[in-house]
Amino acid sequence: MNEFAASGVLRVGDRVVFSGREHTVVAISGTSIRLLSASGDQSVVLLAYLQAAPDFSVVGAGAAPRATAHGLLDSVPAKVAERARLWEQHLVELESGLLPGVPPGTPPRPEYDPMRATLAQRVAAKARELTALGIPAEVRTVQRMRKRYREQGVWGLVDGRRTQRRTATGNVDSRVVSAVAAVVERQTSESTGTKSRILRLVEEQLTTNYGPGSVPMPSRATFYRLLDTLTAGRHTFGSATTRRQTANRPEGVFTPTMAARPGEQVQIDTTPLDVMAVMDDGVVGRPELTIALDIATRTICAAVLHPARAKAVDAALMLARIVVPEPMRPNWAEALRMSASRIPHARLLDIDARLEQVAARPVIVPETIVIDHGRVFVSETFVRACRTLEISVQPARPRTPTDKGVVERTFSSINTLFCQHVAGYTGRDVTRRGASPEEGAAWPVADLQDLLDEWIVAGWQSRPHDGLRHPYLSGRPLSPNEAYAAMVAASGYVPLAPSGDDYIEMLPAVWRTVNDYGIRIDHRTYNSTDLAPLRRQHSGIGIKNGQWEVHYDPYDLSRVWVRDHRQGGWILAQWTHLPMVQQPFAEFTWRYARRIATERGMDSSNETAVAVLLAGLLRRAEAGPGPEQRATARTRAAAAMPRRLPSALIPAQASVPPAETAPADEPDAEIVEAEIIETDDIEPFGVFDPFEDGGSW
Repeated sequence: MNEFAASGVLRVGDRVVFSGREHTVVAISGTSIRLLSASGDQSVVLLAYLQAAPDFSVVGAGAAPRATAHGLLDSVPAKVAERARLWEQHLVELESGLLPGVPPGTPPRPEYDPMRATLAQRVAAKARELTALGIPAEVRTVQRMRKRYREQGVWGLVDGRRTQRRTATGNVDSRVVSAVAAVVERQTSESTGTKSRILRLVEEQLTTNYGPGSVPMPSRATFYRLLDTLTAGRHTFGSATTRRQTANRPEGVFTPTMAARPGEQVQIDTTPLDVMAVMDDGVVGRPELTIALDIATRTICAAVLHPARAKAVDAALMLARIVVPEPMRPNWAEALRMSASRIPHARLLDIDARLEQVAARPVIVPETIVIDHGRVFVSETFVRACRTLEISVQPARPRTPTDKGVVERTFSSINTLFCQHVAGYTGRDVTRRGASPEEGAAWPVADLQDLLDEWIVAGWQSRPHDGLRHPYLSGRPLSPNEAYAAMVAASGYVPLAPSGDDYIEMLPAVWRTVNDYGIRIDHRTYNSTDLAPLRRQHSGIGIKNGQWEVHYDPYDLSRVWVRDHRQGGWILAQWTHLPMVQQPFAEFTWRYARRIATERGMDSSNETAVAVLLAGLLRRAEAGPGPEQRATARTRAAAAMPRRLPSALIPAQASVPPAETAPADEPDAEIVEAEIIETDDIEPFGVFDPFEDGGSW
């Protein structure tokens, strides 16, 4: 009987284990198997049910050898693999009577013919043949190899001494390996060092834990090879930033963020823009960029630049920009209109009349916004704004930027596709920064915002994105506008137009008392004739001691809104000194003017004096910073630093009190030169007149 011919096939006469007992297959009818147990009981079971039994197995000649992953032979030396294949050929002949690959009709050799010789005779004949070929093999050796072949396949015939795997750390003491792993782990947040420092730290840790000389240290070359093994992919001796980012990766598998319809998930984040811009106070600096990105279409729903550190109101007001169509600018090309894009403008115009004169940026209403744990996005102002627009907020896991990896990658795309082509580009880090980008040409923040808005419509929204594929056009990437056009028909379009009250609700709030003179906020007075019924009155909010809710815009402090808790609605109150300034101003500009007043010995709580300084500051800011202002700032910083030379080495005639430097906001202030000055040449400053400095009022 050819035992190997029955391998993997269930036939009549085979013995199987089923339900804890051994049975003999006595009949097969289609998928029904008739079994006869040793006690004489008969049963009929379906083949699928028999194979699914936990204890099912075929015993005896019908048992199939275990399948072998032949690729494992590539992990051993060629001679060892060749010897295993030679054993396989001999064992196949021992079992079937024929060598593998012989022509059909070839008769078996008499000593291996299963019809003439028993299994024991064939095993003995094979042992004699192998010994004659130079392969020492006794009968027990052949029997053992035959058993291993049936259990493991050809892998069971490989010399076991050659299959032992070496550990990555070799023969180094396990205590040394543990100490190295602990020291390397601590280097994640440390400054980058060398291998010699790791060696010293490991020796100190072993001495502390086990005593001096208790743990044998490998040679320096072996220790360095061990370090290469344990630090692979960790950047222990490379970039510190890359090392921290690599250590911050989540342990789970990387899965793409999916969204089936526009607005299903919108990711929002803030980062400094790699472009220098002129701020409101005339100083050049890097603005911050906050964007909201739709995952389904990769549409940048809104992008807002902030001249200073982003505030909660910035993120809140950006929500309002998301649901408002992008208006066309007078200098934009006609090709940027929504009617000239792939967006189904005609059908959407029937639903939302606001889309008649808008740019080619779709209006997407977010359902869920993914945020990080920054103060801006977890603030009450932002959460209240999301609640007003009926948007759910989903915080990302702490220190897990991969939860909003799409928006993180978009920042890099903006730097590559937009920032590097703008005047004042700084590069993403100091290694890519020019000699002095802050001294070159720079756009004001407002103009830079207009350029960014135009680029989003003209460049980003019409540029094919590799992450956008249509199920029926998978070979061609889609642009965000094309993806929106494909999805909006299936997901629908729900326009949400915020009212003026909605915008006011998104602003930050403070609680104040309405007095005869009006409302005081940070030494500013706001008043209106409509506040007459509220003066010296209790608002009815006991938890706030009867104060009234006041909302304000940090970037336009020229007015505030007071909630009327009795009649409902809002009361607009203007700043009483607005005619002196004649233009909106931000909160940080007001505080800067108060600081100037304090430095000049003025009363910073004097609203009129601060208003005059603010007016002069805003007027000078329109012209931008001149070279004398930057030089004055550097001189002031240098004068504040301690002297490098000992006092004994300074000439006596130079030991005079340092002259006061001019305030940074005076463009005509003289620069103090780094030279010896005679005290007789110093002229005292005159009395400062705030009205003369701020203008003729």
